[in-house]
Amino acid sequence: MQKGKSMTPKRPLFSILIPSWNNLGFLKLCVESIRKNSCYEHEILIHVNDGSDGTLEWVKEERLKHTHSIENIGVCFALNGLRPLVTTDYIVFMNDDMYVCPNWDEALYREIQGLADKRLFFLSATLIQPRPFFCKSVIAPANYGETVDSFDEERLLREYMTLEHGDWQGATWPPNIVHRDLWDLVGGYSIELSPGMYSDPDFSAKLWMAGVRVFKGVDSSRVYHFEARSTHRIVKNDGSLQFLRKWGITSASFMRDVLRRGEPYSEGLHPRPLLQADLLRSRLKMVLTALKDTKTKHIWN
Repeated sequence: MQKGKSMTPKRPLFSILIPSWNNLGFLKLCVESIRKNSCYEHEILIHVNDGSDGTLEWVKEERLKHTHSIENIGVCFALNGLRPLVTTDYIVFMNDDMYVCPNWDEALYREIQGLADKRLFFLSATLIQPRPFFCKSVIAPANYGETVDSFDEERLLREYMTLEHGDWQGATWPPNIVHRDLWDLVGGYSIELSPGMYSDPDFSAKLWMAGVRVFKGVDSSRVYHFEARSTHRIVKNDGSLQFLRKWGITSASFMRDVLRRGEPYSEGLHPRPLLQADLLRSRLKMVLTALKDTKTKHIWN
């Protein structure tokens, strides 16, 4: 048994939802890390997009609960399609190119147990990434390999908690955890954003509208992210524009001024008043987009 493994009953604590699109090597490593480095038992639920690389056969061999589509349907449909398989109170969204470090789950569960309202929250683990990154919520660059073959697992396990960081504001991206009642209340991930660009800040915006004010990145829950991006293989939705039209502000303003993503965490989220310049910029972008759409319709008509 893994050192630190909980002696609690075998009933799973989290339901971990993992969409995967012909990424079998990373998926195997992700599942192995969950099994090896978790303190509690969890149920692993996988959506297999396509699966022509052997993923479908592998999840069947491993007897993992899963759903399957013959082509890539994107993360929003994949996550929502997995929801009926969930049997626990807590839903974790995780990418298939992630490796969870020891006690990642204990840190999240301990955080939940300390909350006054154990349903009205949104938490993210803290990512460690090999390449430089724009947001202070991520520990980067910290390169322990960018492929399965180059992954230096031994060095990561020695060093992952020595990398200085801290709890941070503004949980959005995976790995994240939410109570299933809250997931159902906001309707999961928005399928109009398929295949999924900007579905992360949109989900956070829906939680904000539902009354959530605890958006916390947990420093002691650490996960290595290989950044093996699949987005170059898909036709992307214009998520930035969709977010603007839906919420009336840019996603950048929402994350910076409302969620304050990446800032050191403080009790209670106190959003900044949106600056007049930000509102003006958002409205101008909406007007220009509307004019562009009108011009396009005129050409076609």
